[in-house]
Formats: sequence, C-alpha cells, structure tokens
Amino acid sequence: MAPSRTPGPADEASYSTMATADVEAIGAHCQMTFCHQLDFLPFRCDSCKGKFCLDHRTETAHQCPKAGEWARRRVQAQQTSSNRAYTPTPKPSILTHEQQCSDPACKTLINTPLVTGVHCDKCNRSYCLKHRLTYEHNCANLTPLGARPAGPTQRAKGIAALEKLRAWGAAKKAAMPKAPASASKQAAAARVQATVTLKKTAKGDDKIPVEKRVYLHVEASSETITAKIPKGTFFYNAEYSVGRILDLAAKSLQVNNLNNRAESEEERLRVFHIEGGRLLGFSEKLGQTVQSGNTLVLLRGVGSDMASAPAADKTV
Repeated sequence: MAPSRTPGPADEASYSTMATADVEAIGAHCQMTFCHQLDFLPFRCDSCKGKFCLDHRTETAHQCPKAGEWARRRVQAQQTSSNRAYTPTPKPSILTHEQQCSDPACKTLINTPLVTGVHCDKCNRSYCLKHRLTYEHNCANLTPLGARPAGPTQRAKGIAALEKLRAWGAAKKAAMPKAPASASKQAAAARVQATVTLKKTAKGDDKIPVEKRVYLHVEASSETITAKIPKGTFFYNAEYSVGRILDLAAKSLQVNNLNNRAESEEERLRVFHIEGGRLLGFSEKLGQTVQSGNTLVLLRGVGSDMASAPAADKTV
C-alpha cells in the first residue's frame, strides 16, 4: 500500500476559489431600509417595481409608496377591454330589415337560422319559401335588379313585327291581278314556274313521299330573332304538326328554340303564315293550313293570345 503524503503548495494551486463579487452577482439585495439582505430569489413588487426578500415582499411589510397601484391598473385594463368588446346590436325592424322577403305583401325575415332565403336568378331578388316560385312573386312582370334600362320589350318588338307581316300579306293579296283573264293566266304560269324552282332548291327529309311533300319558304324575323341563316326553302310532310315544323325550321335556320324551357311568352317561338295572315297553332296539321309556295316566318315574343284567328283567314 502506497504511503500517504502531506499536501504541499503545489496541491493548493489546483483548487479554484469563488470570489465574493461572484456570489453577490447572483440574486438581489432587499431594497427595504436597514435590511439589504441578499436573496437569491427576490420578490418584485408590481406597484413600486422594487425587489425585496421573503420577509418584506408584501406592500405592508416594505411600506410601499404606491400601494394598490397594480390592482388599480388591472381594473382599468379590464374596463377598457370590456368597453371595446361590447357593441350594442340594433333591434331588427321588420319594416326596414334588409333581409326581408322581396314580395311587397310579405313581412317574413329571410336568411335567418330558422328561415332560409331563396334567390331568384331572373329578377335578382330574394324570397321566402312561400314566394320562391316565379308565379308566386309575379316574376314575369318584374324588372331584374341591376339590369340596364332596356328599350322596347321582346313582346312589343314581336307584336310590331307581326303587324308588319300582316300588312305585307294583305298588300301581297291586294296586288294579285283579278282581270283581265290573260293577266291571270300569266300570274298562274309565273306561280307554277316559281313552284318548280322551289321544288328544285328546297331541302328536306328524302324519306318523305313526294305526294305528301309541302314546299315552303321559311324565314326568321330579323326584328325578333337572331338567326345564323336568315331564310331558306324547305319541304315537310303534310301530316306534320306546326309545332314539329317549328322545331325543324328553327334547327335548319340555327335559331335558339326555348319553347320547352321558357316560362314566359316573350321567349317562345311562334309560326306566322304570310298568306293566311295569322299565327298558326302548334297542333294544326301543315297540309290543312298551308300550300306549296307559301311563306312561314318565325317570330318570338308575340304571345299565345294572338295565335287564334277566324276560320275565314285560313288558306283554302
């Protein structure tokens, strides 16, 4: 076993010592008069911002010059935040509420948790569930919100075009020669020649028997319809209804046909017979109404109330 030895000056130099200044750098001295105790975990007063030991940490113990300051600041902050957060909500008025049903006779509030609002794309208004349908809020007679002021309506233009076509048909009949007989023969020969030319140029379904074909001039009124092909000559089956002829003619002239989807008469197409001077009903048979060489015109917005005419106006 190795003998023990007494430590010398060289051994004492191997140990480090802590200076007094380093000890005082940790923590803080109590700021209470006649105390100044070094506290490694001092307490900070929220009122006077001073640092104190455990015995003098309270405002009463260190005789704080701003006693209760921290409590007053907290109450003031709470009052300020509560005043900013609370904004009184105005009481809703049924008569002036912006979410009221757009029907004049309805006072129902819509877009609420209990009542869902329904927006109408045609008149650009919102309604309750009771008045959501177009016929419930008289949508056809309402001007859409935000729409530009328009000129004459589609119906007005259609009726004006219809009157012009009627006047044209009446003038055409009046211009037909009645005498002498030689002039009538010449007019009849001209009509026959025109019919022959029409049969050569007319387009249609080749499956239709020749004896059942009716050759017609078909036009789209420029005042009421925008058509890619303004007019043409076609032949149809005499047993077809006028409604079927309308669909075929609209397709041939590339006219937008909304009859199956439109709810108002301003968007519907009608067929006007020039020689007969009237609008034809959809259910009428073509062979019982027109003859080869006659002219049909497609109109929009003239309405169904003008589709009927006296029997004397029909072409014989």
